[in-house]
Amino acid sequence: MTWHRGATMTSLKEICRGLPLNPLPENRGRRKGIPHAPVRTPNLTAQEKKLALRNALRYFPPEIQKKLVLEFAEELRLYGHIYMYRFFPDIEMRAYPIKDYPCKTKSAAAIMLMIMNNLDPSVAQFPQELVTYGGNGQVFSNWAQFWLVMQYLSEMTEEQTLVMYSGHPLGLFPSHRYAPRLIITNGMVIPNYSTRDEYEKMFALGVTMYGQMTAGSYCYIGPQGIVHGTVLTVLNAGRRYLKAEDLSGKVFVTSGLGGMSGAQAKAAVIAGCVGIIAEVDEAALLKRYKQGWLMEISNNLDHCIARLRDARKNKIALSLGYHGNVVDLWERLVYELDTTGELLVDLGSDQTSCHNPFSGGYYPVQLGFEEAKQLLSTNPGKFRTMVQESLRRHVAAINRLADKGMFFWDYGNAFLLEAQRAGADVEKKGANKTEFRYPSYVQHIMGDIFSLGFGPFRWVCTSGDPQDLATTDSIAMSVLEDSIRQGVSTSVKQQYHDNIRWIREAGRHSLVVGSQARILYSDQRGRVSIAMAINRAISEGRIKAPVVLSRDHHDVSGTDSPYRETSNIYDGSAFCADMAVQNFVGDAFRGATWVALHNGGGVGWGEVINGGFGLVLDGSTEAEERAKMMLSWDVSNGVARRCWSGNDYAYETICQAMKENVTLKVTLPQKVVDEDILEQALQS
Repeated sequence: MTWHRGATMTSLKEICRGLPLNPLPENRGRRKGIPHAPVRTPNLTAQEKKLALRNALRYFPPEIQKKLVLEFAEELRLYGHIYMYRFFPDIEMRAYPIKDYPCKTKSAAAIMLMIMNNLDPSVAQFPQELVTYGGNGQVFSNWAQFWLVMQYLSEMTEEQTLVMYSGHPLGLFPSHRYAPRLIITNGMVIPNYSTRDEYEKMFALGVTMYGQMTAGSYCYIGPQGIVHGTVLTVLNAGRRYLKAEDLSGKVFVTSGLGGMSGAQAKAAVIAGCVGIIAEVDEAALLKRYKQGWLMEISNNLDHCIARLRDARKNKIALSLGYHGNVVDLWERLVYELDTTGELLVDLGSDQTSCHNPFSGGYYPVQLGFEEAKQLLSTNPGKFRTMVQESLRRHVAAINRLADKGMFFWDYGNAFLLEAQRAGADVEKKGANKTEFRYPSYVQHIMGDIFSLGFGPFRWVCTSGDPQDLATTDSIAMSVLEDSIRQGVSTSVKQQYHDNIRWIREAGRHSLVVGSQARILYSDQRGRVSIAMAINRAISEGRIKAPVVLSRDHHDVSGTDSPYRETSNIYDGSAFCADMAVQNFVGDAFRGATWVALHNGGGVGWGEVINGGFGLVLDGSTEAEERAKMMLSWDVSNGVARRCWSGNDYAYETICQAMKENVTLKVTLPQKVVDEDILEQALQS
């Protein structure tokens, strides 16, 4: 598993030779000029520090361990984790055309492409720490793992499966051509030990990893994915809260311009409203501005309010990034309300990484960004106290504006959960423990969409050719338009129309960052039909190379998360994770090229179980059969679970699916018609 290194690495062939050990690459440490992950504070004992070093050295032969151990100890001391910066590869990290990867199988080459896309500096939030998004969404735990995985994939045949344990490649194991080529688990910790403090220790020891959702499953497609979800969320929020189809002149205030949250600016403009997005990290702000995702930036609240008023009055679609803390922005909007009587905001949310509030996911308003980062590394206890004080102020300002008519929702980032833990006023009297004063976007906006079977379906054109992506866009629109002509329900038709509009807008708004990818929300019928049509186009040569199908884990069946994806499950099973685990297993034996199952993602470690898949379409009949079988299960599983919990939309959707496929037979719930019998039974 080693190779002899001569000149500077530039080729994919060299990346696939294994760990570069003879000679060792130069240790350049943390590179300047790129964003870096916050310092972690695992609070290891002396014995645990030795264990972390011993674990890291397992990847290297004894003759070089003495040299490496000193720098690994330094990384652990300075950054709270051993990233192995010496082995950060000297190559342009991006999604290369699939034909460029030196592999024995197309499936392995596709996986390599997806991994390198997740680590592309234009895509990844902290590329040198292997973090794709969310502040701590790891692709791997260290760079040794990257080198080994690329070597294994280059050697893999159709009779082998690569097994990944929380970033660590356990090895290639014999299997068969119909099995997945890759099985990933991230963060599978015994439940009683799935706490934040235990996580920090286990991550520092190198034995577990937080893969977020599509970071650790190698299926991230840049912020386009969340742009689409945010567009649909804002459009449906306008329909529900404002009774408006046209959002011109409506103001949406939120925060975060990082890996996922960076999508909010573009989504606001596509939806036609005025978006004001706060971000404390200037590097993240400038990255989105240079990519064209933000129209304007300012660090002056007076200027922000003036631009907001002008765009609101003249009904101009605008995305304005405020370089500052969102609490200051919310409190300024309260000041404007108090002094002028004018409510300047219609819709509000938050996309700070509040699933990780005490390790750099949320910065307190009392301190500047750099000062806060310093405090985080020197006095994490005080940092935690200040974060919770900031959350209380944050919520107090939102409450004042909401009392006057603004509509606020939790974006599934654990904002309200952490605010509640901080003592903020978010209680909803008489509610169950998954409900707060403000709804989760799943409860009020996206939950019914999931129950209809709609969720974030996506694909990547592995040729790297934009023309292939344009061809798939045309195919997807044709499929949805044909489905509408054939007849669908009113609610399904609206979703199809929204997604046709999305595809048309996507081409105009330069949404591709990294791989040539597209996302849309579709139901089971749409996903299967689009997959089959794309596969035929590959077979006919209209698309030049295989296409990878995937989805966000945040989907109909992929995630059990009581404060987000399953927050509208009211039968008591919101805290159960059977659906996500069954989905992972079912996708694996129904044809997925790779599958992943994660602890954590979105709302945080220990709060969610989620999974995803990748499926390579290569134009073959076998690929079509795999897609039909796997995609049908991947949707029907979650719809059936939502039906059993009592959701009427899900009931109708799964009944329709059973009519279309006589081999599908789902247990349907019987309703309690007379609620009085429950009370009578308990009193007898």
